[in-house]
Amino acid sequence: MIHTGCDGDLKILNHHIYEFRKGLRSLVLHTIPVAMVHWASERLRREGISFVLRPVNSGKVNVFFGEEHCVNVIASFGEKPLNQYTPEEDFILGIMLGYGRLAQCARYLDRRKKTSSSVCG
Repeated sequence: MIHTGCDGDLKILNHHIYEFRKGLRSLVLHTIPVAMVHWASERLRREGISFVLRPVNSGKVNVFFGEEHCVNVIASFGEKPLNQYTPEEDFILGIMLGYGRLAQCARYLDRRKKTSSSVCG
């Protein structure tokens, strides 16, 4: 194993890949240090797993990987950060990540209400 100073991140990434391969997850969101991007990308390519990268800040990157259809949905949202997702995009992401449906419905309605009340007119 290559030592990058990110051994914990490598173990978690490997575990997420294992869970995806076993069918436990259709989509994974894994945040890694920028220093790991090349390694993670190469690993996912070698495994034949679809993925997209989205910057979080100057030191971190979100890696979305899993079923091609799920990854394509995330790619369709564009390059914006997670906190700028619309309530609908946030709902879709949560469902694809396997979050509880009822909790996602409540979150969606809450975010939708906040969005509606912040619109003038």
